[in-house]
Amino acid sequence: MNLNAKLTSRKHFPSICLRGSLISFEKPRVMGIVNVNDDSFHTASRAKKLDDVLRLAEKHVKGGAFFLDLGASSSRPGAKISDEQDEWTRLEGIFERLRTEFPDVFLSVDTYHASVARYAVEQGADLVNDISAGSIDATMFETVAQLKVPYILMHMQGRPETMQQNPQYADVAQDVLQFMADKVNRLRQLGLRDILVDPGFGFGKTLEQNYTLLGHLYEFVLMDIPVLAGVSRKSMVTRLLDISAAEALNGTTALHMLALMQGAHILRVHDAAEASQCIAVYEAYLNK
Repeated sequence: MNLNAKLTSRKHFPSICLRGSLISFEKPRVMGIVNVNDDSFHTASRAKKLDDVLRLAEKHVKGGAFFLDLGASSSRPGAKISDEQDEWTRLEGIFERLRTEFPDVFLSVDTYHASVARYAVEQGADLVNDISAGSIDATMFETVAQLKVPYILMHMQGRPETMQQNPQYADVAQDVLQFMADKVNRLRQLGLRDILVDPGFGFGKTLEQNYTLLGHLYEFVLMDIPVLAGVSRKSMVTRLLDISAAEALNGTTALHMLALMQGAHILRVHDAAEASQCIAVYEAYLNK
């Protein structure tokens, strides 16, 4: 039985609880990126002012985004660790406004600071997306367990400042899988059940390691936890094709289809409409 047959024959799909409702992932979902900063690697994703945030959020929602992911600091390679107060200041008033403007969309805060996660949830965020898997702020796991909100657990080797300086693995897929299993067990011991995993494409991986990891993405799906793929306009495309992030939409769509074929449940993207179209084509193929 090939992978596609395995995926279509499964009777159970992972789910999480969001705002008191059970959200199942029979169909892949789109998460639109909104960077509330002026340093993220893709210029078009930056939205420092509230009006810019609302315009970008509206574009994502009209394009089919199920989630909006707001980050107040850049996590590009070489970026320095952000200041918590700076993140609070940039996010002030945004979650409340988005909740009013887009009441049916689930809001995520992209932060590695526990205090920012708590602040955002108190202001209306529905889930926490932490690129560091609790390694930058040792209180993050306890905080999200107390908040009782879904938590996106991402793998990163090192820190943003150093993560691309010669990353090493014995076996990148198995190493990241073991990392995820250990972290999930710890979170569950703290009482958190709504956990999602993100293998962390581009975060402490070479070009070759990223593609190896993508080829083993189905192994993460077998954890029976929602799997997020964040490949949008990243170096997997730009370095491979020697192009800029602004030119990387076509390559991103190709990666999105590969991730979907491996069973990804969420695509975290800069371009929601195109990702939604990719999902529609994938669904039509599965249902042929």
